[in-house]
Amino acid sequence: MGCAGFTCSKHCLCALNILYVLVSLLLVGIAAWGKWLGLVSSFQVVGGLIGVGVFLFFVALAGLIGAMKHHQVLLFFYMIVLFLVFVVQFSVSSACLAINRDQQEHLLEVGWNNSQSTQRDVEKSLNCCGFRAVDYNSTCTATCFPNHSCQPCADKIQVHAGDILRTGGSIGLFFSFTEILGVWLTYRYRNQKDPRANPSAFL
Repeated sequence: MGCAGFTCSKHCLCALNILYVLVSLLLVGIAAWGKWLGLVSSFQVVGGLIGVGVFLFFVALAGLIGAMKHHQVLLFFYMIVLFLVFVVQFSVSSACLAINRDQQEHLLEVGWNNSQSTQRDVEKSLNCCGFRAVDYNSTCTATCFPNHSCQPCADKIQVHAGDILRTGGSIGLFFSFTEILGVWLTYRYRNQKDPRANPSAFL
């Protein structure tokens, strides 16, 4: 049929949704791996990653089934949900890339103060204690704490946070463009007739 035909649109949409299924399984796997190795003890972080992975899996599954069966209703809802995900992801990715150092510090301090489990994870992985100052009268999971040689975590977190925001923002921006591609492919595919179907049938 050629690349602009029904079969090509179907195969491209199926391939895109298989990619989304793999990404969703990767997210769930990373969350489970981090929890199993004890790298992350925060239930909110693990639950958030698993929730995003499961949501993406079901959206991709709906798109895959809709593409294989040329199901008009499934494809319509898939297109709407994918467009909403694109808007949210594009906005968040742009914000991650545009955020400045002062805003990063404020957000990190708010996150630090709101979760003790995150504090323990960061102190253990970065070998630091406290956010802006070390309090040796409190408890800390870092290996440097018994020797009284710890540094505050703020500067160390800032270095990692900047890298994570840039990397995460760039990856999110890339995937947001694949989502708008998926919306366009779905719209085009819904309006194409299956050459194997009855030519007089309305699809």
